[in-house]
Amino acid sequence: MTTNNPNTLPAREAAKALGLASSTLAKLRLNGNGPVYCKLGRRVVYRTEDLESWLETRVARDTSDADTRLPKTLTGQQPSSPRRRDSSQTGDHHE
Repeated sequence: MTTNNPNTLPAREAAKALGLASSTLAKLRLNGNGPVYCKLGRRVVYRTEDLESWLETRVARDTSDADTRLPKTLTGQQPSSPRRRDSSQTGDHHE
């Protein structure tokens, strides 16, 4: 059974409408940085008004505006920082 509601889009069509890969939209959904969605059984659908509202939150006037308001990556993941090696692992024991 399919829902042919003209106000909703399946995830694949929503991604296409946003200009995103389906996998990117799935990552956004997973980490909570994407548009609001509806879960209908196993299906994920997006209301067109929710897609439009989410796009409004992504508007920036210039790059400095975007840098202060938006995540560095579309999915909001921060780059991992290199791990500092513990002195016990390097053999540099200072006593």
